[in-house]
Amino acid sequence: MILNQKNQSGEVTFILLGFSEYPELRGPLFLVFLTIYTVTVLGNLGMITVIHVNPKLHTPMYFFLSHLSFVDFCYSTAVTPKLLENLVVEDRTISFTGCIMQFFFACIFVVTETFLLAVMAYDRFVAVCNPLLYSAVMSQKLCSLLVGASFSWGIACSLTSTYFLLTLSFCGINFINNFVCEHGAIVAVSCSDPYISQKIILVSATFNEISSLMIILTSYVFIFITVMKMPSTGGRHKAFSTCASHLTAITIFHGTILFLYCVPNSKSSWLMVKVASVFYTVVIPMLNPLIYSLRNKDVKETLRKLINTKLLCQ
Repeated sequence: MILNQKNQSGEVTFILLGFSEYPELRGPLFLVFLTIYTVTVLGNLGMITVIHVNPKLHTPMYFFLSHLSFVDFCYSTAVTPKLLENLVVEDRTISFTGCIMQFFFACIFVVTETFLLAVMAYDRFVAVCNPLLYSAVMSQKLCSLLVGASFSWGIACSLTSTYFLLTLSFCGINFINNFVCEHGAIVAVSCSDPYISQKIILVSATFNEISSLMIILTSYVFIFITVMKMPSTGGRHKAFSTCASHLTAITIFHGTILFLYCVPNSKSSWLMVKVASVFYTVVIPMLNPLIYSLRNKDVKETLRKLINTKLLCQ
């Protein structure tokens, strides 16, 4: 990558303003975000462990869920530690390299999660609409290919967006009106015209949202039609219950993303942008393992056995 000459001087630094306009909330916010991050780490790593130790959970659905938990853990870890640090120290600076790297990794994981949720919708479509062919269609090879494709596309999108971000000029000290190095906040402090970089991120985000939502909506339309044709109420209830957790996760994730991109970049909207950013970078990674574990008796039973075993060993 060829960096802009002004950015090579080492004099470019960013200051993450975060929630500095509310100094009285720094202590309470630190405790809240520390609790959320702790639950996120324990929840997602716990979900991966539960899926690994229980042979009953060695199915395509849980294979995808384990990777979703890994992405949520990495995504939260790319953002939350710096947020916590900035709530307890006066110096909220982040280096140019540090800011770009945070954006790079956050972009990888958010795009990967977008398509993992779409892959999981396709998995539910096959399970409900073609149950007899499920094992044959959702082979280990296909599952690995779909997960690999999600990560590869996330990396490709992030590399492209980061490259065009690096073509911009940044002069001296720049105040980023957010707690994370988010694209809109970074280009807002650029010394040069960010038009191309903004268009690249807009096209990329629009394509990712539309394509993933099309996969999800198409899958669930066929699922709904198939379920409504089922003769028994019990069968319909069971089919819908297998999709409920995934639908909840999709609604929260895509609802927040769409809200964030629909908010205009005006001064009055920055607080809403920050709140939405907190939700999809900090809160959602915590919610996903809770959503899936609380609604799944196999996960709860495995977790109960692990806890009992741990207690007996003490």
